[in-house]
Amino acid sequence: MKDSWKNIAIYSVVALIIVGLLSPFFGSAQVQKEISFSEFLNRVDSGAVKQISISGDMISGKFADGKVFKTRAINYPNLVQNLRQKKVAIKVEPPSDSGWLVNFLIQIILPLLFFALLWWFLMRQAQSANSSALSFGRSRAKPLISDKKVTFADVAGVDESKDELKEIVEFLKSPKKFNDIGARIPKGVLLMGAPGTGKTLLARAIAGEADVPFFSLSGSDFVEMFVGVGASRVRDLFTQAKKSSPCIIFMDEIDAVGRHRGAGLGGGHDEREQTLNQLLVEMDGFDQKTNVIIIAATNRPDILDPALLRPGRFDRQIVLDKPDIKGRKEILEVHAKGKKIDSGVELDILARRTPGFTGADLENLLNEAALLAARRDKKKVTMMEAEEAIDRVVAGPSKKSRVINDKEKNVVAIHEVGHALLAKLLPNADPVHKISILPRGFALGYTLQLPLEDKYLITKEEVLEQVIVMLGGRVAEELIFAELTSGAHNDLEKVTELVRKMVCEYGMSTLGPRTFGKPDRQVFLGRDLGEHKDYGDETADKIDKEINSIIEECYEKAKKLLIKNKEKLVTISKDLREKETLEGEDLDKYFEQLPKEQEVEEKNKPLLDQGTLFA
Repeated sequence: MKDSWKNIAIYSVVALIIVGLLSPFFGSAQVQKEISFSEFLNRVDSGAVKQISISGDMISGKFADGKVFKTRAINYPNLVQNLRQKKVAIKVEPPSDSGWLVNFLIQIILPLLFFALLWWFLMRQAQSANSSALSFGRSRAKPLISDKKVTFADVAGVDESKDELKEIVEFLKSPKKFNDIGARIPKGVLLMGAPGTGKTLLARAIAGEADVPFFSLSGSDFVEMFVGVGASRVRDLFTQAKKSSPCIIFMDEIDAVGRHRGAGLGGGHDEREQTLNQLLVEMDGFDQKTNVIIIAATNRPDILDPALLRPGRFDRQIVLDKPDIKGRKEILEVHAKGKKIDSGVELDILARRTPGFTGADLENLLNEAALLAARRDKKKVTMMEAEEAIDRVVAGPSKKSRVINDKEKNVVAIHEVGHALLAKLLPNADPVHKISILPRGFALGYTLQLPLEDKYLITKEEVLEQVIVMLGGRVAEELIFAELTSGAHNDLEKVTELVRKMVCEYGMSTLGPRTFGKPDRQVFLGRDLGEHKDYGDETADKIDKEINSIIEECYEKAKKLLIKNKEKLVTISKDLREKETLEGEDLDKYFEQLPKEQEVEEKNKPLLDQGTLFA
């Protein structure tokens, strides 16, 4: 843009100079009107001529109305006498030779100058286009320059991953220690994990700790519609990196360029595969003493080409899981530093209330809480805003303007209390933290359960109890109103999906310890296309019958428990209709005299308890 304005300014100045130089020569010729000699004489006789100038046989002058003229004189007697009688001012000048010069400038020099300027302009445009074409294959990666340096102190909840990456930082700071002992530092590190787990933040922290140039770009920056551009950009990127070593190259979303070769339609050797081939060559072509570390991030490691993952390229593969309760608390502490948080905000409770949240989710949670506090003109974020922010993130914003009639309100209250009551009665269910019939998002009400701790394994009894709790809303509606509504459709979807996993994936059924079905990996159509049936029609019928049997058994169990505690169900739902939300101590008082069910079938009892087994 700056170059364009510069060119326009240059052209304007040149044009003004040309006009200024040529205006003395043909400026007057443009305004003079040539008339016949007879007309000139008539104008003289009528007194319309004011002054004239005679130069050889040329006469030029001015009329009384200010217009100028010119004509050629002939040997006409008494011309001067007539002019004097009419009091015309007469000026005699020697003959001028400038006429041929003006004609020469106008007819020859000016066209040549015009074509010369046009040629110069076209050449500049061609050079500019050539320069753009040459830069088209250059890498778009630029060194990261930031006033705020990110360090490992700004990254929480991924302690194991940080320990793995500290070696990278130490190598970039003092490579001699590793080279002297003959150790080879990993050339590439692949960060794998769900979106928002901190992959990009970790890469920035490595650059901040090592204090080295940090080249950042996306995998899609390499891929273009023109053949060879991606490979050219890869070469240029690694050339820049070698000049700036020691440095770090960070490629975000590398699956855009590193997808399994042969995955194109028909398995052709397309532009993306050329780019990947060049990337493989550049990564493996590094000298062992070249202090360039490649860090890549992806959410889909399963679709990456195996050649990328072999030792010598991405030697180290680090998985970033969603943080546990301890990690969530640490992440909340990091993001709370820049905000005014009231002393009554308990980060422990917030960490318990956010299972499955990633680092990005937790940052967004505190930001939502700060926005709510500012909207209410508060000076600090309180626990009320923090808990409401969780509800907004999980279930959506509250829809206070939605009007629900009394009948539907009763149904929603019974439905939610049915979930909560079964969660309290079953021994392995997570404790209930909150019940609400205020609409949020697409839900008319919700029941919030908080696990006491993070779990990585789940037993068959726990799965069945989850199914029973999810069916509690529908069973409560049927028990109290003797009719069914559409409010349980989401619960039924979850129940069906969970029981199908029990039978087909977890082996928790009478069909035996095996799995049924597997993902249909079609490499030419994006790998994960659907599910491949590795069983016959007869087995499919057995699977359907087993799923129906488990759901019916859980349904009957839920009905039995709610019939036994029907009075408590009605009492709690009545108070819920009035208060609209029950939580904390107000909710706990309803469950004080409610014992846990301790029924365990004899056939499911373990031969040895854990204390005996691990003693």
